[in-house]
Amino acid sequence: MTDATATDDDGRAAMTRAEIIIEGATVRTQLPGGDPETPRSIAVADGRILGVGEHGEIAEAFAGPATRIDRARGSTVTPGLIDAHLHPIQGIDIVRGIDLGGVGERSVLIDRLRAEAGRVRRQAGDGWVRAWNIDYAAFEGAPIAASTIEAALGGLPALLLFFDVHTALASGEALRRAGITGARDFDDASEIVVDADGAPTGELREESAWEPVLSAIPAPSGEETLDAAHAILSRMRRSGLTGGTIMDGSTTTLDLLESLEADGPGLPVRIASALDVRPSAGAEERAAIIRQLHRGGRRWRGGAIKLYADGVIDTGTAWLYAADTRGDGLHPFWADREAFARTVREFTAAGFQIATHAIGDRAVGETITAYEAVGCRAEGRPVHRIEHLECLDPRDIARLGRTGVTASMQLQHMQWRDPEGRDAWAERLGPERAARGWSAGSVLRAGAPLALGSDWPIADLDARGGLAWAVLRRTPGARDGFVFEPEERLTPAQALHGYTRAAALAQGDDDLGVIRAGARADLAVWAEDPTRVTGDDLAELPVLATYLDGERLDHPDHPEATPSER
Repeated sequence: MTDATATDDDGRAAMTRAEIIIEGATVRTQLPGGDPETPRSIAVADGRILGVGEHGEIAEAFAGPATRIDRARGSTVTPGLIDAHLHPIQGIDIVRGIDLGGVGERSVLIDRLRAEAGRVRRQAGDGWVRAWNIDYAAFEGAPIAASTIEAALGGLPALLLFFDVHTALASGEALRRAGITGARDFDDASEIVVDADGAPTGELREESAWEPVLSAIPAPSGEETLDAAHAILSRMRRSGLTGGTIMDGSTTTLDLLESLEADGPGLPVRIASALDVRPSAGAEERAAIIRQLHRGGRRWRGGAIKLYADGVIDTGTAWLYAADTRGDGLHPFWADREAFARTVREFTAAGFQIATHAIGDRAVGETITAYEAVGCRAEGRPVHRIEHLECLDPRDIARLGRTGVTASMQLQHMQWRDPEGRDAWAERLGPERAARGWSAGSVLRAGAPLALGSDWPIADLDARGGLAWAVLRRTPGARDGFVFEPEERLTPAQALHGYTRAAALAQGDDDLGVIRAGARADLAVWAEDPTRVTGDDLAELPVLATYLDGERLDHPDHPEATPSER
């Protein structure tokens, strides 16, 4: 047993009294060496863990007259989960309108858009039609162009976002309102797709291309934004999440987090936010970002930078060692390749951790090279990290192991793959490279850190789905479903580690993702041991309660939640 002590009025050592003792659970500490299978108890005070051990020892050492006992017999306690990569603030603008996830036929897509256009016209006259989470397959080979959807819209402006949020489709009226009349030059890989006459088709690749359309849409009020952000962050707790890393942050994001904590209902989870730096950022903007290095509050902080090395495979904007099957994939996100390396140096020297979006194999390799040039970390900061890594060259997997660079992956993104390789992702890569998709098991075998997350709103916010995909590499519940690269499957324990200890260390928090004396009391209480159930059961395993800084939140969806008593 580990313990914590204080000093009484006479200067003698005195044991700190627990505010809460969680009694009688199986405890998965995430410490090396494994955990006892016998029931254990956890003592908590001032938001920290005082000790973990047999209940009699814990009660004798830490219980006092005011200690609350939370009965947890038959359940399992793990560290609170951390989503290593999500976009909860950007998601406020993305998840507007109708969710078209699961739509795989063009006729259904058109019918859904026509119905939504009718609803918008009845309620708002000439308001905007919005949709998100669209699968490329839903177009069934038809052009991703305004002409494909125009008849369903009846002249209304529309902005449709594909599931990866790297591609958008705007209607003709939307393009007109945004002032988009033709191609534009960007400092990054963004593209306004045009036809043979130079007129925009409506397909907008990467954020710089579709941001003018988004800016033309009336934005929610400040109060609406605060309420939406709090609702999204609150949803995280239902699947055992007590924290996450925002991967699209800005100074406005930090302002919002500050407002939620100071003036709003408070932050329901712990947040680390990376600040987005695009190729177009000038010296003044970069200096303003650097000034945010140490900004933070009780449950939020900055300290990281988000960069992009490429786009996505599905539309040919990923950066590959060899061209994809359509001749694309040979260009990085930054038009000036040296500027990317200089930016890594600049913000590393300023004291930031760097997190880089890299999906294609060359994007990953070039990012590792840029990291190696600066020693892979800023002084006093966690090792730099790479996000997504959907297609990996085996040589770069070995480099990840040697450098210790964190691989931050989102394995539920495999849900858009087709078993016969007919999806846009697999068709562009070809069978040899597609077979190297999401090589999570190989990354771990190479000795590299592996953190897991959802990339919400790209994939569902429920962490149990992410855990299940990591274990199954197929659709949870489809027990006879196709398994993608079975050799890359993780064990439930490895998946849990990716969502707890590895995610905590990836963002530089040694006192999170672990249950030990001195660690923060961020915990999840499960109906069963998540390391001992099947992947299919893991996807729906009830989370009975979560603790954040020792503050307990029961989950009313599960009436078997453990009781508390004095």
